Amino acid sequence: MTDGHAYPSGLERWVIAVSVMTATFMEVLDTTVVNVSLPHIAGSLSATVDEATWVLTSYLVANAIVLPLSGWLANYVGRKRLLMAAVTGFTLSSLACGLTPNLTVLVLSRIVQGMMGGSLQPLSQAVLLESFPPEERGQAMGFWGLGIVVAPILGPVLGGWLTDSYSWRWVFYINLPVGIVSLLMISLFVHDPAYIKRGAGRIDRWGIGLLALGVGALQYMLDTGQEKDWMGSLEIRWLAGIAAVALVALVIRELRAEHPVIDLHIFRLRTYSTGVFLMTSLGFMLYGSLVLVPIMLQTLFGYPALEAGIAMAPRGIGSFIAMPIIGYLTGRLDARKIVAVGLVLGGLTLFWLGVLDLNAGFWDVFWPQFYQGIALAMLFVPLTTVTMDPIRREGMGNATALFNLMRNLGGSTGIAVSTTLLVRYQQAGLNMLGAHVTPYNPAARAAFEGARAGFLAAGADPATATHRAQAAIFGLVARQGAMLSFVHVFQLLGILFVALVPLVLLMKRPTTRKVAAAGH
Repeated sequence: MTDGHAYPSGLERWVIAVSVMTATFMEVLDTTVVNVSLPHIAGSLSATVDEATWVLTSYLVANAIVLPLSGWLANYVGRKRLLMAAVTGFTLSSLACGLTPNLTVLVLSRIVQGMMGGSLQPLSQAVLLESFPPEERGQAMGFWGLGIVVAPILGPVLGGWLTDSYSWRWVFYINLPVGIVSLLMISLFVHDPAYIKRGAGRIDRWGIGLLALGVGALQYMLDTGQEKDWMGSLEIRWLAGIAAVALVALVIRELRAEHPVIDLHIFRLRTYSTGVFLMTSLGFMLYGSLVLVPIMLQTLFGYPALEAGIAMAPRGIGSFIAMPIIGYLTGRLDARKIVAVGLVLGGLTLFWLGVLDLNAGFWDVFWPQFYQGIALAMLFVPLTTVTMDPIRREGMGNATALFNLMRNLGGSTGIAVSTTLLVRYQQAGLNMLGAHVTPYNPAARAAFEGARAGFLAAGADPATATHRAQAAIFGLVARQGAMLSFVHVFQLLGILFVALVPLVLLMKRPTTRKVAAAGH
């Protein structure tokens, strides 16, 4: 007993950590593991690739709706009971996804899977924070961070390997043994804290309805906005309006409700509200850059899908190596300083990616991603520890639910904004470079004549050689314009990383070091 609360023994708390993180790793993995399998799913189920994207969108929307409800649900039905129900439902719906006969059943199964998985992240985080004393929470969050950071990176690699080696259905079947093991461990080792009173309080039906409507509309808008041309689409304008009205109404309702489904008063804590904003921004930049690298590798450097996924591994390797070390240091150093250094390092790695050109090789992409993985470890672990430091145990479930919701929404926004900027910058880059490719530009003229001579030497007639040379020059300009667009987005994300550093000063120094000193 170090701070007035009794904690499990050393071995027991790590068994609890493995129990909850097994299921969480499985759930987070499923957010990205299906991505590379979409063409195979579409072909197998006689659907278009656009229709198959509902396999992703349905999961993310259902997940986003349930995630903020997890704290209230845990208090209402019991945390252990909710965890076991979520793992059971997730595992069974994974089996249904693998056995699906058509796309409709697959999408419905993914909705159930997303709903079941939505509570696993915040519940596992709450369990870990309550199972470890303050001086060891950095280590616990380092372990938790392995699942949250590494799983999305491993997802495309594992999904590509399973799809190529076996079948896309094994992307879902792989969850079955993991779910069964996790369910057994949770039933044996996880217990409800004394403050949870099942069934206490009334159900805030209006809050639940507004939450589902607002978050669901927002998530769907972010997931489909780019392909529907954002505000050029009537559907997106309706979704934006519905999300705005529902979320504003939700805030008003929850601030006035006697038994709110989410307690927004927690944002009065400056450290928590700052930490949530930083984590939202981190999700924005992490997932924004995460989606750009494989697109760049496949479209500009000719990497197949599986090799592009493997090329993402350095980020996971860096995080995997650094997470335990940062977790250990978080309980012994001022965690805010680690966060500040992590933001600077993260920004530098994005600037590094922002100076690549079309001659870049594998190692030019490897090293910035590796150091970015280290930076993410320096951010996720101490930032979570500092943010949750002022939260009382009774409010931990609500706090972790909001924390994870905002990180996920930040990630969805980052993906949407990054891909939109990529398209806009690519068009601008093509126009800018194309303006210099004229018959009056000596370099452009020389390149055209060289290409035309090559085609003539290969046996093409003069007219065909001319057309092919023009197409080749246009293709070269288009590739250069696309490369410029990636460079601009990487640099912009890097600037945002560094710009967040002053916000760390708004957070209070955590009590972890004080408690650790008192305990020794």
